Amino acid sequence: MHITVSGKQVELSDALRTRVSTHLGAIASKYFDHAMEAQVTFSRARCFFTCDINLHAGRGLRLRGEGEAADANGAFDDAAEHIAKRLRRYRRRVNDHARDLANRARPEAARQYVLRQEEGEIEPTADAETATLAYATVIAEAQTEISRLSVGEAVMRMDLADQAVLMFRNSATGEFNVVYRRSDGNIGWIDPGQ
Repeated sequence: MHITVSGKQVELSDALRTRVSTHLGAIASKYFDHAMEAQVTFSRARCFFTCDINLHAGRGLRLRGEGEAADANGAFDDAAEHIAKRLRRYRRRVNDHARDLANRARPEAARQYVLRQEEGEIEPTADAETATLAYATVIAEAQTEISRLSVGEAVMRMDLADQAVLMFRNSATGEFNVVYRRSDGNIGWIDPGQ
């Protein structure tokens, strides 16, 4: 990590520059592996020192910490504590988000087929009224997901997608369920667990 230490109308000692570089490098490496650069600026205001730290930690993450104290070392410690706290919070949010994604159930994969009824290919049976088709031709096939949803979410998703039927895994029971649009305009729900 590239660390720039400067002073506005303040002379900085080599010991302070070395302390700032090592301490800030340790903080950045503890909480964030990809820190790129930091600018540390000391200045004097009336009877106290101020320290301003701007840390570019990568991937669009920029952090700023400010500190005030009677001496430059105290001002840096105050600003470094602000940076450490912000990096710690950021790291906790990233870890919580990753854990949440890992624990979230992934949608199950399924294959959806569209079949066309073959005309004139009726297999005769004993009763002419219950004749069935010998086979149907697959005219489309697509990969689809079976999501874990509540019944209300499934109906909403079916309406938004303008589908006639939707298969889903019920989030309350864990069973496969189906919602469908009935010919009378109402919604039907098939729950095999009931």
